[in-house]
Amino acid sequence: MHPLVTPEQVQHFQEHGAVLIKGLFAEYVDVIREGIDINLQQPGEYAAENLTSGESGRFFDDYCNWQRIAPFRQVAFESGVGEVAANLMGSQTAQLFHDHVLVKEAGTSKPTPWHQDSPYYFVEGKHTVSFWVPVDPVSDATLRCVAGSHRWESPVLPVKWLKEDSFYPDESQYRPVPDPDAESDMTVLEWPMAPGDAVAFHFRTLHGARGNQSSQRRRAFSLRVTGDDARYVTRPGKTSPPFPGHDMNDGDQLREDWFPVIYRR
Repeated sequence: MHPLVTPEQVQHFQEHGAVLIKGLFAEYVDVIREGIDINLQQPGEYAAENLTSGESGRFFDDYCNWQRIAPFRQVAFESGVGEVAANLMGSQTAQLFHDHVLVKEAGTSKPTPWHQDSPYYFVEGKHTVSFWVPVDPVSDATLRCVAGSHRWESPVLPVKWLKEDSFYPDESQYRPVPDPDAESDMTVLEWPMAPGDAVAFHFRTLHGARGNQSSQRRRAFSLRVTGDDARYVTRPGKTSPPFPGHDMNDGDQLREDWFPVIYRR
C-alpha cells in the first residue's frame, strides 16, 4: 500500500466513488504549476474556453498534453500516482489514460456542469480512477462528488460544457442530468483543499464544481487512470478525448503504446 493511502480510504473510494487524499501531490505543486503555465501559453488542439459572451472571468480547459509538456509527464511517471491508483481500484496495473487542466480565474461565475466522465470516454470498467489536484487553496470552488453515483445503473447524459446541450445525438440510453443540491436522496461530498491535495474519484462518479467567486484563481490538474478490467467500448458519437486512429475494437484492452502502464504490481 502506498504510504499516503489507508485501507479506510480504499474502502471509502470503492463504496462512495470518491475520497480525499491529503498531500498526495504536495511535492509536485510547483511542477504542476509550471506545466499549467506552459499549457496556458501554448494551448493544445483540444483547448477550450468555456464561457459565452457576457459571462464573467475565464474558464479554460485542455487535455492530452503529457507527451508535449514535460512537467505533466514528470508528475504522471514519477509521483507514484500509479501505485495509488492501483491500490484504490484493486488492480494489479495502472495505465495512464490522459491528463486534464482546468483553470477558473478569479470572478468566474460559471459552474462546471454536473457530469460523469465515463460517458464521454471510450472505456468502461470497474477499475478506473481520476485524480483532481488543485495548486491553489480551494473552498467553494472545490470538486463536488455525489456519493455512490458510480454504482448507478444508467449513465448520466453527457453535455457540452459551453452551452450544456447534448454531447451525442442519441440520448435514449442516458438518464437526465440531476440537480444533486435539490434532491434529498443524494449526498454531495466536497472538501476544502490545500495545494497538492487530491480527490480520487471513479470515472462514473457524478461530479461538478461551483464557479470561482473568490479573489484568486483556481488552477487544477487531473490525471485519468485505468486498471485491469478497463476495456474499449463504442459510444454513439465521437468521444472526448477522441484519440483518432486508435484502431481498437470493443472489448480490447487499451493499447499500451498510447496509454502507457505507469504501475505494475
